[in-house]
Amino acid sequence: MKLYNTRTRKEEVFSPIADNTAKIYSCGPTVYHYAHIGNLRSFVFADLLKRALLYNNYQVEHVMNITDVGHLTSDADEGEDKMLKGAKREKKTVWQIAEYYTNAFKKDIQNLNLLPFTQMPKATDHIQEMIDLNKKLEANGYTYTANGNLYFNTEKFKDYTKLAKLPSADTAQSRVEEDQGKKNPRDFVLWFTKSKFDDQEMKWDSPWGVGYPGWHIECSAMSIKYLGEHFDIHTGGIDHIPVHHTNELAQSECACQSSPWVNFWMHSNFLKTSNEKMSKSSGDFLTLQSLINKGYNPLHYRYFLLTAHYRQELTFTFEALDAAKNTYERLKNKIIQFKESDSESGSPTPYHEEFKEAINNDLNMPKAIASLWKVLDSDLSAQLKYQTALDFDKILGLDIENMKEEQITIPSEVQTLLDQRQTARVGKDYAQSDKLRDQIKELGFIVKDTKDGQKLSKE
Repeated sequence: MKLYNTRTRKEEVFSPIADNTAKIYSCGPTVYHYAHIGNLRSFVFADLLKRALLYNNYQVEHVMNITDVGHLTSDADEGEDKMLKGAKREKKTVWQIAEYYTNAFKKDIQNLNLLPFTQMPKATDHIQEMIDLNKKLEANGYTYTANGNLYFNTEKFKDYTKLAKLPSADTAQSRVEEDQGKKNPRDFVLWFTKSKFDDQEMKWDSPWGVGYPGWHIECSAMSIKYLGEHFDIHTGGIDHIPVHHTNELAQSECACQSSPWVNFWMHSNFLKTSNEKMSKSSGDFLTLQSLINKGYNPLHYRYFLLTAHYRQELTFTFEALDAAKNTYERLKNKIIQFKESDSESGSPTPYHEEFKEAINNDLNMPKAIASLWKVLDSDLSAQLKYQTALDFDKILGLDIENMKEEQITIPSEVQTLLDQRQTARVGKDYAQSDKLRDQIKELGFIVKDTKDGQKLSKE
């Protein structure tokens, strides 16, 4: 199984550190607002990775955090606290905001058919672990204090620029102007005190004063607690590479005094609308619920995401989503037909090898989907098609096993035509039967003749 490693900028054969168990940490949501559909792309990617590892007979420990404190509106140490921003927007406490949007996120990932996580720790439940990690960094000589805040000194870590391939000088950023306490533009806060955001509700005692953690230290503390000081894979969106993941790597390797902290860094690309990457900053963004409200099944969106490789930029349009919806519904109709067949099944098909080769080639989901359609359009028996699709769905996550015909309300006018058509068929008046079929189609319904009688579906 080959996976693209951001750390080395090449595909590498995956081999777990120990005991045939793959340990994965995924950067989770900051729960100050709904996750938008661009955010959800990175979580579906992490789910596909986990499913692929399970398909290859690895055990998987998968941790995803919930950030409910410390993340500022910039991924660096700039701007307003995101949780505080959400509380002001909705005139609630930050604790209420965190609980509400955590539950909303859990509903989203359930709707998208993500497998459960081994752990979903909240940042506010792990403050002591963050303090302890900061103490290690301080004892190892990687920190300094200024204006009441504790900072990580990036000049002390010689490999700081490696993950993001940053230039040696910080010519693109001017964060010193934002925070005069920093010795270097890339330095970042490990612990904030009351010197910043006096109206911050979430505060804890610490050796550096009453305050709250910086965003980056959260993920290091929680991943180390649940996965250890050396684990296999860390995932996130590509926007995490230049700041958040760069800072995570630096503080973790300096605290643990070991390298590498993580063997594989994996990142999904942006979801764009027109020429803009999707962002919450404007307040105008698409959520999964907004798609549901427009009549889409969440799995229509999951299918849409499978049509592009996770490292490719993907542009969202409703036309593209409609195409994914139509293809998914066509898939569902085939699956229902095959599922109801009484034909024999059989042994694994040649398509299994092609499918596994696709997923083991850095999660090539478009090729995997193409393999599925080859199966469905092949001359294999209906039951073998269904069983193969079920096996492939261990990766795809399209809930093939539970696909079934939707219950539809039949208008009285259509029911009358159905009854007339049944009479025509009994009387072997097939011309009249075809004419009535066309009339039913004009009313938006398709009628099929099966061994169990007429079956109606929406066009």
